[in-house]
Amino acid sequence: MPLINIIPGDKIPVAPMNLRLPAWRVPGWLLVFWWLLRGLVRVTVLAVRYWWLTVPTGLALWLRLEYGGLLLASVALAVAAVCLAWWRWHPVSWLRFGWYPMVARVRALLIYRVRWASVMATCGLATVFGGDRYVPRLLRVRCDRFGDELTVRMLPGQIPDDWAQAAERLAYAFRLRDGHARSTSRPDRVVVRFLRRDPLATTIDPLPVPDVPDLDGLALGVREDGLPYRLRLAGSHVLVAGATNAGKGSVLWSLIRSLAGGIRSGLVEVWAFDPKGGMELAAGAPLFARFVYDDPDGMAGVLEEAVKRMRLRAARLRGVTRQHVPSVEDPLLVLVVDELAALTAYLTDRKVRDRIKEALGLLLSQGRAVGVHVIAALQDPRKDVLPFRDLFPTRIGLRLTEAEQVHMVLGDGARDRGALCDRIPDSLPGVGYVALDGVREPARVRFSYLTDDDIRQLGRDYQRHDRNDDDQEVTE
Repeated sequence: MPLINIIPGDKIPVAPMNLRLPAWRVPGWLLVFWWLLRGLVRVTVLAVRYWWLTVPTGLALWLRLEYGGLLLASVALAVAAVCLAWWRWHPVSWLRFGWYPMVARVRALLIYRVRWASVMATCGLATVFGGDRYVPRLLRVRCDRFGDELTVRMLPGQIPDDWAQAAERLAYAFRLRDGHARSTSRPDRVVVRFLRRDPLATTIDPLPVPDVPDLDGLALGVREDGLPYRLRLAGSHVLVAGATNAGKGSVLWSLIRSLAGGIRSGLVEVWAFDPKGGMELAAGAPLFARFVYDDPDGMAGVLEEAVKRMRLRAARLRGVTRQHVPSVEDPLLVLVVDELAALTAYLTDRKVRDRIKEALGLLLSQGRAVGVHVIAALQDPRKDVLPFRDLFPTRIGLRLTEAEQVHMVLGDGARDRGALCDRIPDSLPGVGYVALDGVREPARVRFSYLTDDDIRQLGRDYQRHDRNDDDQEVTE
């Protein structure tokens, strides 16, 4: 056999492989039959999916062909009369079960489903694998007076935080005002809410005062879906943070107003601390069992007195119950502190500052079970200003000046989940986001606004039952 000399670098000649692909000859009539079958299946699926369009349309055509246009017009007028009578007789049920479901179906068809695949791709929520495109499935659309709620089945590998970060882009893609995403009980689903009209754009008037405050749900304002917002005070402390003129007073006075019925009956006792010389809280002085201002040493003494009462109550309840129940003989103690940073960071007297920090730390860590609650407001949320912010299970972020402050107040990742406190405009004081321990998504709320006259009237109507203004205890 002859040897072939191969020079390094030369290509070895390779004979081309002879491949013949199998050819299938399909009759033309079979292709036509297959296309017709696929079309019939798709039309059937669409007819079943959009039954609310196909059924009335089919019925109208049948009436028109069988009985003429006069009967069709009569039936249409009768249906319109029934809807009008329903709306006049019971508008709430008409809107809930009649109008809004119809609006939701129309908006789902004309706005969301038409552009769904393209929007998912441009917002980074669709993916491609193996040459196939995968798009999250839109399951349901619900509408109400202020916005739309979309229930979506996420793709494998997605989490609700991915949708929360993309919610603002989705809102702009669908030409809507704002968007937020929240998780559901189903791990594969997420709910995205878009606003068509903001219910928080107008000032919220003072809410009615209940005779007995519901500590599991104090009505303080309105949520972004138009429903009342209720804050759970039982077993919690509340931190309120916001820039100047952000509406911290609205939160404090809304909460005090919701407790006013209990203050008058003696079920609730409020101790107020106003380091700004009483400028914010003095108008409601008749509501307070203790009202201290100006003197830091006096404030430290009152806080230490609250610690003593907390410890005595804990010793009395030990082995009897694990949760305090307010009564006239043993009322709920609520400490309201305006501008907390003035007590924990800005005091020049180090000894007094340390006393205040120690007392607050004890009250925050041990007071919830024995009915001692702290409501604190501040402007500067830095760690050195408030070292024990994690002891506040309920945190409210109003308008803030920087995006980093949102994470300081509401916790890591709160801004990515929709708490855009740094984007709240100056024209919306009292609007903020509420974050609760154990709840992933913050709630957007506007708190009611009380004028000075409202506060003074509140003090006259609900002052404590066991004293008059002349025997009010005030420490300057």
